Amino acid sequence: MQNYKLRLNTEDIVMKIRQLIPLLSLLLVLSPVANAEFERKIAIDESSTTSHSTKVNGKKFDYTATTGTQPVWDEEGNPTATLFYTYYQRSKVKNRSARPLLISFNGGPGSASVWMHVAYTGPKVLNVDSEGYPLQPYGVKTNNFSILDTADIVFVNPVNTGYSRVLPNKDGKMPTKAEQKKMFFGVNADVKYLADWVNTFVTRNNRWQSPKYLIGESYGTTRVSGLALELQSRQWMYLNGVILVSPTDIGIKRDGPVKAANRLPYFAATAWYHKALPSDLQNQELLDILPEIEKFTIEQYLPALAKGGFISAEEKQAVAEKVARYSGLSVQAVLRNNLDVEASYFWKEILRNREQTVGRLDSRYLGIDEKVTGSRPDYNAELTSWLHSFTPAINYYLREELNYKTDIKYNMFGNVHPWDRSNNKTGENLRLAMAQNPYLNVMIQSGYYDGATNYFDAKYTLAQLDPSGKMQDRLSFKGYESGHMMYLRYQDLEAANQDIRQFMKATLPNKTTPAKYPSKQ
Repeated sequence: MQNYKLRLNTEDIVMKIRQLIPLLSLLLVLSPVANAEFERKIAIDESSTTSHSTKVNGKKFDYTATTGTQPVWDEEGNPTATLFYTYYQRSKVKNRSARPLLISFNGGPGSASVWMHVAYTGPKVLNVDSEGYPLQPYGVKTNNFSILDTADIVFVNPVNTGYSRVLPNKDGKMPTKAEQKKMFFGVNADVKYLADWVNTFVTRNNRWQSPKYLIGESYGTTRVSGLALELQSRQWMYLNGVILVSPTDIGIKRDGPVKAANRLPYFAATAWYHKALPSDLQNQELLDILPEIEKFTIEQYLPALAKGGFISAEEKQAVAEKVARYSGLSVQAVLRNNLDVEASYFWKEILRNREQTVGRLDSRYLGIDEKVTGSRPDYNAELTSWLHSFTPAINYYLREELNYKTDIKYNMFGNVHPWDRSNNKTGENLRLAMAQNPYLNVMIQSGYYDGATNYFDAKYTLAQLDPSGKMQDRLSFKGYESGHMMYLRYQDLEAANQDIRQFMKATLPNKTTPAKYPSKQ
């Protein structure tokens, strides 16, 4: 009888345990310890290297691609963020120390390095047509003009772009929004932590002896302009060149009449492209008409705008007629805007009679709005096209061809706002870096159809970068018949990469040329 009771109790216990197993399993799954292995987070410091071959300008060679993350540390040595990068090196190079290193940044701020990575200088480019419009299937193809034949390249993603992320602090808590802004999200914070990161990268990869170049696109030009001096003054790293692609104002002010006047040559280029100019201008080549329009802009249009409401009626009418002639707009439209035509109005107005709009970053692109009326387009026609082709391509390429696997979302545009734009002296800092370093040269590359950072603003930046005129021989400008990302047009992909090659060749001093200024007798 006693054995029976014992057996009964045992069976009861087993049954109760069985009933508890699902509950215990659930509690285990919900526990922090159990969930840790399933957390979606980026590795702080890791890399993966793959081997490849390519053909550039008809010559075959091998190269390696290293994708990975590298931390940013605070002054106490604690990691505060990790930055995702892709590093390309040509293989079988006898003297790596003599080979240039190109450090590449995009803009936004908050934009990943994807744009120049898979459309400009890297070994692969998007599967797009000859003018840059997306094709399916999405993906990448060999870049026949990549500068990898000439220089190694590292593409850097600032915090919250690409796979780069802010990290929890030493207490395991994420920094507040205000703390993150102070550390990363501002003109000067951005430059400071990126300079530290570049120092670590150059040290880890033994590139201190190499000639070094920075390239930045759009807001990336603000970034690299600031980095030039930051690297020199705080990291003691000296550069051979800085390349500004579709530059911002880099802290060089041009508000008011200057800003308004500088739009006109861009208006003219766009109108010419869409065959909206008078026949005598339309029948000429673009580069043949732009000098005339640039001259009018500086000598007549700018002074007229500066006069404001005190301009005479006769002069106002005469200038309006010229602006209309060069922009493709009506005289009435120019007068109704008091000679000061906003870019957004132009994008809507220039093809209004065709019931089409033109793109902001590349005005070759066409859009259609809900209504023909209005003062600005409903959307940016070019950006939707680019996201159409870039997003699938970079996600496929990094995972499948470069073997970097993560469940973290690749941020084409990351959350970096509100961005602190105060105390932007990056243009001044670039000038000072050039003055301190006789080796340092600057090249600007701009598309004539870029309405966001227009080419004549870029020329103005170049002119104002060194008001003394003493460094003119180290400043150069290259223009292309395309837009903000001029390299999307096949013809300009070739030309722009070749311009970088020539720039590097011209800025690599021989072994007997010291970094000093000659004495003036």
